[in-house]
Amino acid sequence: MENYNQTSTDFILLGLFPPSRIGLFLFILIVLIFLMALIGNLSMILLIFLDTHLHTPMYFLLSQLSLIDLNYISTIVPKMASDFLHGNKSISFTGCVIQSFFFTTLAVVEALLLTSMAYDRYIAICFPLHYLIRMSKRVCVLMITGSWIIGSINACAHTVYILHIPYCQSRAINHFFCDVPAMVTLACTDTWVYEGTVFLSTTIFLVFPFIGISCSYGRVLLAVYRMKSAEGRKKAYLTCSTHLTVVTFYYAPFVYTYLRPRSLRSPTEDKVLAVFYTILTPMLNPIIYSLRNKEVMGALTRVIQKIFSVKM
Repeated sequence: MENYNQTSTDFILLGLFPPSRIGLFLFILIVLIFLMALIGNLSMILLIFLDTHLHTPMYFLLSQLSLIDLNYISTIVPKMASDFLHGNKSISFTGCVIQSFFFTTLAVVEALLLTSMAYDRYIAICFPLHYLIRMSKRVCVLMITGSWIIGSINACAHTVYILHIPYCQSRAINHFFCDVPAMVTLACTDTWVYEGTVFLSTTIFLVFPFIGISCSYGRVLLAVYRMKSAEGRKKAYLTCSTHLTVVTFYYAPFVYTYLRPRSLRSPTEDKVLAVFYTILTPMLNPIIYSLRNKEVMGALTRVIQKIFSVKM
């Protein structure tokens, strides 16, 4: 029997990996995905910083997305891997609150940043002559700063709640990180008001932005269809399809998880869906944006050539 060394205020994260060979295989797979996400997002940030051709609003926002994804996956995976290796699944109450705060903050910031990126593409394709005015450096900084402020305020509200609810004797969280809805199931009080708050937050910060993104891309696709240049249409379709792929991977499992009432939720299903937006998306984003983007691949070639020319 596992010894969790649990104190009166510790929680137990039941985790994602079963104690079997399948669990070991999943652990190795997740660690490899984590390393790919780490290398991919760091490379994207450095590439955008080093290559002047990528010093545009779109790539500035993309570098911020990579920074968020880097923090996102680092908030979840190292603790999960440590628990599996050491067989100690306990996490202190303070540690759980901190993890929950950062996860909630980053989740909202990423959702708002993806919306900003959709707006950027909308302006670039539908109003190209106004692009430099509407997407100036100041506007980009305001978008990013606003996303972080709103995300932090939302996370503070959820964190304050979990700090003050009474928990029952069982402290086993059936998840691989301190997800607030999973923690709420351990409460010794009626939480219907808070569940309504979660529904409201999900609607405001996920559903509304997704509707906004869908509407903006509807306008973009219409504008692209009317383009006379075949090359311009191809480039615009490629950019839009790349962003829509990222948006779908992120929003779909998130919305499906958090908009369902507790009676329809399954811990196993929640954990599987959480893998998409906490682990797979941070790994896939840099791959999708680099492999399907000629400008990024061109910048990578130029940076590599510069490095080799300096060495020679």
